[in-house]
Amino acid sequence: MTSINPDDIRTEALFVSDLQRSQQPTPELIRAAVTATVDRLGERGCAALVAQEFGEHPDCALGRMQWARTAVRRAYAAA
Repeated sequence: MTSINPDDIRTEALFVSDLQRSQQPTPELIRAAVTATVDRLGERGCAALVAQEFGEHPDCALGRMQWARTAVRRAYAAA
């Protein structure tokens, strides 16, 4: 059995959320988007959409994933 890193789930949720880097979201908005997305899709739903995006748009997905990972780390460090 492997342990799941909460930051990985949060990153995937932010990645598939409607929140955009160009909105310059605050830590509060990031945390709210993560919670709403996990509530709506579940952990597996988020992971499935991440995989779909990497399959369909690999050129864009990498940059968004990097942004999501950094944004989640900052947003949850500020909590």
